[in-house]
Amino acid sequence: DEIQFNTGDVGFIIICAGLVWFMTPGLGYFYSGMARSKSALSLIMVCFLAIAVVSIQWWMFGFSLTFSETSGNPLIGNFKYAFGHHMNGPKDVLPIVPNLPISVFSIFQMMFAIITAGLIFGGPAERMRVLPTIVFIFIWTTVVYDPIAYWSWSENGWLRKLGSLDFAGGTPVHIASGAAGLAYSIVLGKRQGLGKEKFKPHNLSNVFLGTALLWFGWFGFNAGSALGANARAGMALLTTNLSTAVGGITWVLIDYHREKKLSALGFCSGAVAGLVGITPGAGFVSPCPAAAIGLITATVCNFGCKIKGKIGIDDALDVFGVHCLGGITGNLLTGIFAQKYIQDLDGGYSYKEQGGWLDGSWNQLLYQFIGCVAGFFWSFCITFCLLKVLDYIPGLNIRVEREAEVYGIDQSEMGEVAYDYVSYSQADIMNMASAVSITNN
Repeated sequence: DEIQFNTGDVGFIIICAGLVWFMTPGLGYFYSGMARSKSALSLIMVCFLAIAVVSIQWWMFGFSLTFSETSGNPLIGNFKYAFGHHMNGPKDVLPIVPNLPISVFSIFQMMFAIITAGLIFGGPAERMRVLPTIVFIFIWTTVVYDPIAYWSWSENGWLRKLGSLDFAGGTPVHIASGAAGLAYSIVLGKRQGLGKEKFKPHNLSNVFLGTALLWFGWFGFNAGSALGANARAGMALLTTNLSTAVGGITWVLIDYHREKKLSALGFCSGAVAGLVGITPGAGFVSPCPAAAIGLITATVCNFGCKIKGKIGIDDALDVFGVHCLGGITGNLLTGIFAQKYIQDLDGGYSYKEQGGWLDGSWNQLLYQFIGCVAGFFWSFCITFCLLKVLDYIPGLNIRVEREAEVYGIDQSEMGEVAYDYVSYSQADIMNMASAVSITNN
């Protein structure tokens, strides 16, 4: 018989997919504002490249490798759904989402893969070539994101069978992207002039715009991971907003204690840290633990961002300090605060897992730790090797030349700039000033 899907759930997930799509342009503005003006446009560009490349990869075989249920393999799926096959028939259904058409579930999950690829480029910002990122995104999504997402979310994935809890992507999204960003930063080396020049965000208005889009889109990211319009989605929405708010205030107060200034960048960084921290536990924890998660994650990330200077790694926009450390913190705190009754709010749609320490499941923290370690080392090691290989391929060398870096990634790689005044040299400015002076005289 033809399957009758829940139209309310279908409409809800379609809306959530649109919200998550908005996160990637938001990320572009967030990163762009944090960078210097001469490389601002390239960071928006690579985020949109992630949208395009991952959309194609996901349609070709990415979704199938991540969610096909027929392989029985604990490490990776098969090609059952490659190129959109077996998605639109009247009897096509995934056991883990019987209330949704496979096509709707696929497009929702595709948005997660897109934002994950985009997150990576905060690490190598201001010194990476743009062209190789097209190849990198395609291969990285296939060999890093798809396997880790399969481990965490597929009914056959070994992390899920082990009992590791990950509601919306602590390991596949944040730990994986943070570890990859760290590897990218190490392979590229430091930016020219680091430690001698001031590397300050050029446009905090864009940082706020990006934060707003991320915060807004994250409602679909976390609430949509309930995979239905139900009370669990509402709880995930509530915990997401609360953790974000607490994270933003926490970071600001820590910085105020140091500098006696209220930092706009600090608020935005803390809000994103709160979003990252609550991601793995949004559908497992109640509001009070969510506030604690926001506070603890923002604190850990604030101090974690100071590490890079001490160990000599140039993670330009703190993708490791916020996303990887935030994802690890959120994963571990989920093992402490997760409760079974929160899972039951979805009315029985999802696969039921045990709670955390609050429910007396003392081994849950170990499962969460195993997920963190597996996700980090798989992403870091594969990314490191992938970049080394790409760098040896003619035309795909991953770092710009010294002169191009000083000139700016936008102009050297794209021939375009975010702001017209960036394209003027000092000589041009002097000539224009002379012309104005002559005219006035």
